Amino acid sequence: MLKRYIAIPILAGLISLSSGAQAAPLASAYEMLVNLYNIDVNAGRVAFVSTRIPMGGTAYSMGHAYTAVCNDASFLESNPAGSAVLPNTELALYHNNWIADTRIEGLVYANRIGNLGLSLGGKWIYLPFTEYNDFAGRTATGYYSEMLAIGNASWHFFPGYYFYGLVAGANVKLAYRSVPDYADENGNVMVGSGASQSALAIMVDAGLLTRFNLFKLYSSREKNFSAGLTVRNLGPPSRDEALPSVATLGLAWSPLRPFIISADFNLPFNLLDISESEDFYLGFGYSMTITDFWDLQAGLLLDGGPRLTIGSAIKVNPLILVINYTLDLATSTTPLNRLSIEARFDMGDSGRKAKARQVDDLYILGLEAYARGDINQCIAYWQEALDMNPYFDPAREGIETALAALRLQQRVLEIQRLE
Repeated sequence: MLKRYIAIPILAGLISLSSGAQAAPLASAYEMLVNLYNIDVNAGRVAFVSTRIPMGGTAYSMGHAYTAVCNDASFLESNPAGSAVLPNTELALYHNNWIADTRIEGLVYANRIGNLGLSLGGKWIYLPFTEYNDFAGRTATGYYSEMLAIGNASWHFFPGYYFYGLVAGANVKLAYRSVPDYADENGNVMVGSGASQSALAIMVDAGLLTRFNLFKLYSSREKNFSAGLTVRNLGPPSRDEALPSVATLGLAWSPLRPFIISADFNLPFNLLDISESEDFYLGFGYSMTITDFWDLQAGLLLDGGPRLTIGSAIKVNPLILVINYTLDLATSTTPLNRLSIEARFDMGDSGRKAKARQVDDLYILGLEAYARGDINQCIAYWQEALDMNPYFDPAREGIETALAALRLQQRVLEIQRLE
């Protein structure tokens, strides 16, 4: 564990105010900090905690409550099932000014081919490290960093017009932790000392997603309620440290077309020692479409202390710019302490919307033919619609109805011949 480098900024301030104090006052200061901010005593007992810090974007704006939302490239760190239902192909770039001098850079490319979703992503978290001796002389400098590469695939099972189906997805992650060299007691930099604490880890995520209608107050084919379930960061320990595994249940509801309300219920678990698992925590999110080119988001994360986030998405085709600000009362006392920005490029839907319109047109032509009594022609239209979209249930039902009408006509003709 990197105990040598990890420190809580507020605790550091308390220590500096009580210079000359010994172990007992220091312990009481820590106890006061824990009680004041309700700090989880098991926090920091796992490696690669950066995997639980979003790069930014809409997921960050909505308080990390994105497991059941999954409508842009932010899905990659929330629910790996999201790529199979992503509306458009997207390329997203992220920059996140996290706490203190910590920065996070990210990149995600996501594409959907029919029921198959594929995406690649990566992020890099880094912060400067400077070591001083007892005389305030600089002895060692460098950067502590964690790098993460993510490969994703998902599949939409049993999609239909009435039943949404079930989406399942998985991520494979390769993570590397880089620690700079540090000095010995005499102030001499020990070559290779950082490498002795650097580490490599392999993790997997798994996710499920489904949608249906619930208390829907508007007319739309899109389902207005979503549920997602994920298990993230599963893998063998790295240098005898457990990975930051967490199970999440996410819900999202759109009572009216412009609004989305979401909630994530997160349960971390330590696979090496379940008794050292971190506390349960919650995330809540809200998104509202103001105009076709402007969305507003807000979020609240309750994880050892409140984190309030507000964000805005501005769309200038093909660019979507998402900017958010977080007031983090759990790790800092300064009011302006977290800003992130996402530049997302909409690369089109591979013709899915145009194809859907053609299917609708064919279905309407079939209805018109059926109304004229031209049963064979309406069956031809509806069959063509099914050839384009095998999951368009109204066309299948129409064909069944038309075939039943033809059988009835044939039966009437047979009866007339007998008479």
